[in-house]
Amino acid sequence: MTRRTRPLLAALALATALLATSCSSSGPDDEDTSSADAPGAQPPAATADPVPGSPTAPDSSSSAPAATAATTPPAPGTATTAPGTPTGTTPGTPGTPTGKPGTTPGTAPGTPPGPGTGTGTGTGTGGTGGTGTPNGTSNGTRWQPTPGLAWQWQLGGGVDQSVDVPVYDIDGFETDASVVAALHAKGRKVICYINAGSWEDFRPDAAAFTKALQGAGNGWKGEKWFDIRKLDQLKPLMAARFDMCKQKGFDAVEPDTIEAYNQNSGFPLTAEDQLRYNRMLASLAHERGLAIGLKNDLDQIPALLADFDFAVNEECAEFDECARLSPFIQAGKAVFHVEYKLGTDRFCAQSKSLGLSSMQKKLELDAWRKPC
Repeated sequence: MTRRTRPLLAALALATALLATSCSSSGPDDEDTSSADAPGAQPPAATADPVPGSPTAPDSSSSAPAATAATTPPAPGTATTAPGTPTGTTPGTPGTPTGKPGTTPGTAPGTPPGPGTGTGTGTGTGGTGGTGTPNGTSNGTRWQPTPGLAWQWQLGGGVDQSVDVPVYDIDGFETDASVVAALHAKGRKVICYINAGSWEDFRPDAAAFTKALQGAGNGWKGEKWFDIRKLDQLKPLMAARFDMCKQKGFDAVEPDTIEAYNQNSGFPLTAEDQLRYNRMLASLAHERGLAIGLKNDLDQIPALLADFDFAVNEECAEFDECARLSPFIQAGKAVFHVEYKLGTDRFCAQSKSLGLSSMQKKLELDAWRKPC
């Protein structure tokens, strides 16, 4: 079930009431440090300043983006669907972020990319994160992250490139192509975070989403659930965002808030509506040669396993749900997992036994991390 899919990144004074009601909070071991890893990280490396994201608006019926970088060939076709569709729903607490401080303005979909948005072309095999594990495999068309890969997830502040892990997951809109290229030069694979399930008034393409697409608030200021039944309207808008990720050189996409069907969205959504929408997202990613992760949505893992290349999960240990992610591990697909409230001594043993890539993070998802 969807709980907190991203932290609230507004001022702490404004967020106190929301965090008090959330099922996630900072753990006892996440006090501020000057380094990303706790303990023993290298000092942060210099990072490039974010520049506006520049998505293009493709023909939604095309099997390739309207304008993409030439670094990764598009993958033919789409992934097959797995048999069986769950019908039960699990109630959850909606949650996505407010606008992050320092959000850089950008251009709406349909605007040609400007200077400085070329893709990175790093071809290294990836850092080891101290484990000696390569950063995944390739099926000939796109990256396939394998179980056990160490990762960094940072959605707040300038990207700290000093963390020695083979995989980074960072904000697609707020990250310049030069940062992706710099990470590639270090041998990292880079995942593009975007919100695919709810409208955010602080994104540069916010005006492209009509009022009819916007439902009830999801619990965070300036955000509303999408009517995911309207695939004909949402598909080109999501394609434009995925094009942005492709043009900036990302290797994969992490679409957030993709289980609206079990939330108070303001629309009569069903599990079937969610399956159709999530498979549409997977198709868009694969057409562009991008891997894609299934964010939370545990109930639909059996039906969506074949469509998604990895999983991203928050707080499965807190809610005793981590074993439900095992189908991804058994299929040779990574599960990138974080806990906010629990210390590493509470979940790392289980995570290692299950093959998850786990760490403790602060709610603001800055550079700080405490890996298993």
